[in-house]
Amino acid sequence: MSSKRVPFYQRRHKHFDQSYRNIQTRYLLQEYAARKVASRQAASFRSSAGTERTTCRLCARRLHTSAEEESQEYRKRTHEQKSDISEEKRIRFAASLADVEEELRSARLLAREHLDRVTIQRMVEEQMALERYTVEESISRAPEILVRLRSHTVWEKMSVRLYFTVQGFPTPIVQWYKNEELISPASEPGKYSIESKYGVHMLEIHRANFDDTATYSAVATNVHGQVSTNAAVVVRRFRGDDEPCPSGILPINLPLPSEVCFTHIDVQFLEKFGVTFGMEGETVTLKCALLITPDLTRLRPRAEWYRDGVLIKDSKWTKISFGEGQAALSFTHLNKDDEGLYTLRIITKGGVNEYSAFMFVRDADALIAGAPGAPMDVKCYDANRDYVIVTWKPPNTASESPVIGYFVDRCEVGTENWVQCNDAPVKICKYPVTGLFEGRSYIFRVRAVNKSGISRPSRVSEAVAALDPVDLERLQTVHLDGGREIVICQDDLEGDVQIPGPPTNVHASETSKTYVVLSWEPPVPRGKQPLMYFIEKSAVGSGSWQRVNAQVAVRSPRYAVFDLAEGKSYVFRVLSANKHGISEPSEITPPIQAQETIGVPSAPGRVLATRNTKTSVVVQWDKPKHEEDLFGYYIDTSVVGTNHWEPCNHKPIKYNRFVVHGLTTGENYIFRVKAANAVGVSENSQESEAITVQAALRGSVPHIACPSHPYGITLLNCDGHSMTLGWKLPKFSGGSPVLGYYIDKREAHHHNWHEVNSSPVKERIYTVEDLTENSFYEFKVAAANLAGIGLPSDPSEHFMCKAWTMPEAGPAYDLTFCEVRNTSLVLLWKAPVYSGNSPITGYFVDYKEVDSEEWTTANEKQISHCYLKVNDLHEGKTYVFKVRAVNKAGIGKSSDISEPVLIEARPGTKEITADVDEEGNIYLAFDCPEVTEASDFTWCKSYEEITDLDKFNVETTGEHSKLYFKNPDKMDLGTYSVAVSDTDGISSSFKMDDKELERLMTLSHDIKNPTIPLKSELAYEMFDKGEVRFWVQAESLSPNASFRFVVNDKEVVNSDRHRIKCDYSNGIIEMLMDQFTIENEGTYTVQIEDGNAKNQSSLVLIGDAFKAVLAEAELQRKEYLRKQGPHFLEYLYWEVTEDCEVLLVCKVANTKKETFFKWYKDGSGLEVKELPDLQKGVCQLTIPRLSKKNQGEYKATVSDDRGQDVTTLDISGKVFDDIILAMSRVIGKSASPLKVHCTPEGIRLQCFLKYYADEMKANWYQKESKVSSGEKMRIGGSEEVAWLQICEPTEKDKGKYTFEIFDGKESHKRMLDLSGQAFDDAYAEFQRLKAVAFAEKNRGKVIGGLPDVVTIMEGKTLNLTCSVFGNPDPEVVWLWNDKKFELNEHYLVSMEHGNVASFTIKGVSSEDSGKYSINVKNKYGGETVDVTVSVYKHGEEMPDIKPSQVAKPRIIPPPAQDTAPPEKAKTTSTAEKSSRK
Repeated sequence: MSSKRVPFYQRRHKHFDQSYRNIQTRYLLQEYAARKVASRQAASFRSSAGTERTTCRLCARRLHTSAEEESQEYRKRTHEQKSDISEEKRIRFAASLADVEEELRSARLLAREHLDRVTIQRMVEEQMALERYTVEESISRAPEILVRLRSHTVWEKMSVRLYFTVQGFPTPIVQWYKNEELISPASEPGKYSIESKYGVHMLEIHRANFDDTATYSAVATNVHGQVSTNAAVVVRRFRGDDEPCPSGILPINLPLPSEVCFTHIDVQFLEKFGVTFGMEGETVTLKCALLITPDLTRLRPRAEWYRDGVLIKDSKWTKISFGEGQAALSFTHLNKDDEGLYTLRIITKGGVNEYSAFMFVRDADALIAGAPGAPMDVKCYDANRDYVIVTWKPPNTASESPVIGYFVDRCEVGTENWVQCNDAPVKICKYPVTGLFEGRSYIFRVRAVNKSGISRPSRVSEAVAALDPVDLERLQTVHLDGGREIVICQDDLEGDVQIPGPPTNVHASETSKTYVVLSWEPPVPRGKQPLMYFIEKSAVGSGSWQRVNAQVAVRSPRYAVFDLAEGKSYVFRVLSANKHGISEPSEITPPIQAQETIGVPSAPGRVLATRNTKTSVVVQWDKPKHEEDLFGYYIDTSVVGTNHWEPCNHKPIKYNRFVVHGLTTGENYIFRVKAANAVGVSENSQESEAITVQAALRGSVPHIACPSHPYGITLLNCDGHSMTLGWKLPKFSGGSPVLGYYIDKREAHHHNWHEVNSSPVKERIYTVEDLTENSFYEFKVAAANLAGIGLPSDPSEHFMCKAWTMPEAGPAYDLTFCEVRNTSLVLLWKAPVYSGNSPITGYFVDYKEVDSEEWTTANEKQISHCYLKVNDLHEGKTYVFKVRAVNKAGIGKSSDISEPVLIEARPGTKEITADVDEEGNIYLAFDCPEVTEASDFTWCKSYEEITDLDKFNVETTGEHSKLYFKNPDKMDLGTYSVAVSDTDGISSSFKMDDKELERLMTLSHDIKNPTIPLKSELAYEMFDKGEVRFWVQAESLSPNASFRFVVNDKEVVNSDRHRIKCDYSNGIIEMLMDQFTIENEGTYTVQIEDGNAKNQSSLVLIGDAFKAVLAEAELQRKEYLRKQGPHFLEYLYWEVTEDCEVLLVCKVANTKKETFFKWYKDGSGLEVKELPDLQKGVCQLTIPRLSKKNQGEYKATVSDDRGQDVTTLDISGKVFDDIILAMSRVIGKSASPLKVHCTPEGIRLQCFLKYYADEMKANWYQKESKVSSGEKMRIGGSEEVAWLQICEPTEKDKGKYTFEIFDGKESHKRMLDLSGQAFDDAYAEFQRLKAVAFAEKNRGKVIGGLPDVVTIMEGKTLNLTCSVFGNPDPEVVWLWNDKKFELNEHYLVSMEHGNVASFTIKGVSSEDSGKYSINVKNKYGGETVDVTVSVYKHGEEMPDIKPSQVAKPRIIPPPAQDTAPPEKAKTTSTAEKSSRK
């Protein structure tokens, strides 16, 4: 609103000084007198003639004059608008260069140092050039034209040459101009030729056409001066009529204009004003010393000053001077309105040179301590007869208390009487001032109020007159012939109107919390009498009306209604009145509520401070979410640790980047930003991170250049009168972001280009209007950045301006590549502007190698999105692509073919990584070492730029950029990509799938909800007395950590029963319970808190788990009691020695001399040869040969007066089997090889062992087949041997035999090959032994037992009887002292039953003592049994002899021929088998 231009009726009004009263009155009288004269003239015209024709001749002249004035006014405004447009264009670029100027200062300082270094070299060169200069000076002279140009008239398509001769020293530089425009042969190749030889200069125009008719000038210049000559060239056509002289040709006889275009004037700023600091009320001058080369009177530059891009003109506040090599801008009385970026522009015909620096203006010292600074930028608008709206901008209150309101003061021009307009402070920066006097001029000022007091007044506004713009609009001027005119007032044409009509269009033009401004249109007709208005209001639903301005008549069609209840709705109506009466009320307005249409802006976002120079810092911030009509931003700074804030700027700035100057080098500062609008100032932003003021680190001085040219201009749509164009981004931005584009056009085969847009186009698509249908056009586009406008693109193809009516879609455009890898890339494009007669349903992508003619479609099915990853490409190949859009009508026009792209990954290509920061925020990160100062990171989702700031946040620092997810959820799944501008296409993508998102969210949750890491969860440990220790160990704990134990939802405190402690160094927290009983069943929890980190661990002891702990506690208590006396340190266990003895071992402790130890088996005590030595602590019981008979329960006891302890071991079942297996392991390792032993029954294979028992898992194998014990083969063994008996071996029994012992883990084997000679030798031995056994079986034997000694008393009868056996029956012979004796009555021999032999001695005498023998034999042999008979006399003691034993027989070998057994003896009898068993 404040930026509106002053209305024309305010420009016509004159604001008077001290003589205001008289002149103002005279002005009003003249105005009213003119109206009355016009009314009388109009009435006389109407009375003299009844027709309208009579007044037409009088009115026509006035109408003509009025129309001519309006036409002149229109042309003047048009000229001003065009001038403003061109000026605004230059202003925009100048403002954009402001940020670069400071960097250019440092660059020029470095350049100055470089110049100092080459000064010596330059001095030498100057000394050497001195003589040359002396010689040249003697012959130097200004340019002088010897032969001037001559005018020519030629026919079309002829060539014309213009010559002139010039001399001078140094040799003059010649430039040619056509109608004051420099001729460049490169602009129109083949059109012009320029030659210079020996001072003769020639311009040749080839194939001249009618457009070449012009005035041509030649300008020759050297350091001593400049001369020029001109001539006219007229190109005629072959038709008879002469062509009129074009407007561009100067008549031949007219002199050359005083100003000649010159493009090589060099302007240098020698002394420049720097960053300036001032205070309100001071006087300041900004100066620049200039060097202009050459300094020519006719080509003197123009100096212009700008503040924040707005041209400054001389006023009572500013004075501008330019001359004598200096440009200056003086301020007579500084005010905060003067703060801003000041730019000095030196404008020449050939270009613009400019320099900029910022001026800070701080508040003057407050009249009252703590009062705020003064408001600024006071503006007035919407002025009327008695009403005007005043606006202003709020001050920056960095250290003062907030502003609570404002007072608005007014003063009539020419007086010094200031009147306060509002009784109570107004809270917003806008106020409608009423009660003005019509026709008077006013100025305004504003004062701010806070709790400490009132500020100084602001700078006064521009004067504004209380006039109704409608009054002048009601005057009509009729122009008549002869320059006469008639002024008619609209009142005179309305007739005789007494009571006016009601106002119309009553509405609320502005609303706030404190007032509502009503506006309306005056009644038509309204009559000649002065109008006034009455406003009435009614609360909605009340039905009653209340007049608002009962005491004051309103003359303007505006009125501010105050004293409205907040939150309540009202309706209004307006009545018009004059001296004749009051009109009917107007139509009732819709319900209106007093409320603010805009709110206080939200606080700006993240503030980032970066180094700039030794005394300045660049502060940047994110714009607030709500930017309702912002005035700008205020920046505050504070030295770290002081908490004292100072304002950085005193006038709101529009942009979100600001260079803060005047800081102390090496000091640490923090910054904050707040936004301001008409409603107020926002909350402060978050403070920036602290920064030390130092010069920024740069490897070299940054160089900013113009961007490269755009390319790929494409026609996207045409309706027959306009064309929509698209183009591609310049490949290089020149070190600064592209700010916009400029488009030029021309019809085909025309030479002149025409500007399409005066303001830069932000987007790379633009619709060119006002084209001629069916004409061909070509276009070119240039990009602009802070450095200026770059080179234009090459001209486009010739596009025909013909409306597109095809049903298919138009071409897609802006094909770009990203993520180029060794076998793939991602192609992006934009949807066609022209979609045909139906919406676009999808796209097809085609590609081919550059040298190939065959296109390949990348996707079999159409895709709906505008991107595609193309795979299966060949590394090192170059491809081109195109895209076709599809709708219901079919496949549309193909896009332009893309530029070639090489399929090859860049060295060092980096990809996007996903991670979580220290605060638990999920982000995607990408690093780009090739980033430049002009590069931007663009993050996309599904290859569409991310703009949703509620879900994402992008942070970029140097070569690192991160995309933060604010509230990640399933909606964030998808493909994310990033592209870095100004880096030759560096880009990457990342697919966020369910698994990855879940991983990141889990990690984020762990960080946002930190837990204390535990080395071990809550566990328990039993102590000797049955005490239970509950403990948990954290990886680390600080001394400030806290914890508590909770048992069954009740906290347990440290007590004698529950001893709780914590070892912070090791992170161990424990609770010791001295008694663990059945009451302690439940859940045990320890809760730990260390800073923000928490954790807890629980242990559930319920049911079987609790019973196990309780049983273990009871066991430990019993163990403790047991160990108070003698006890077993280790209970009974068994061992197997290398001799296959089984040892039962136990260990005892706490014994003394009186301690008794005892072994038991099955409850019965065992006697051992030697009692164990209890002092050694080890007791052993040896079982030499373990067998089943040794099974049973073994027990050991140890006891004394302190108590008894018992240990038992049951050697049976599995324990017995385990011992056997252990013995088998020892036996198997020491088993002997298999040996052959022959017996009468057959061949026996034997393996000698340390010990063998049937319980051992031993097996025999013949030829890999297990042998089972039976009639043919018998398996057996003794304690030290295991054997396999092969009964009656045959040829089938030959083969390999294996003996195997299994110890539970491995098998021990011994093998023997019983075949060949081994079998033959064994079989022969078996036959021999079999025969011997047969003889032994059938020989004579004494079966019945005879004693070996017999003692008998004399006189007794001795009877020796025995049984004999033999087959055949043996022969029995009795011998005495190995001699036969005769049988008589004294010696009797008998044989009863054929096998009982008796020998009887009757009446034994001492002579019968001796050795008696019985000899029993047959053909197989026999045996002899000796019996010694001792006779003692009657009465003698019986001799002491050993107990009688059975006499041992002596074998009688058989005769040699009778040893072979009979044939049937081969069959072994059952009795023999039984005996062998």
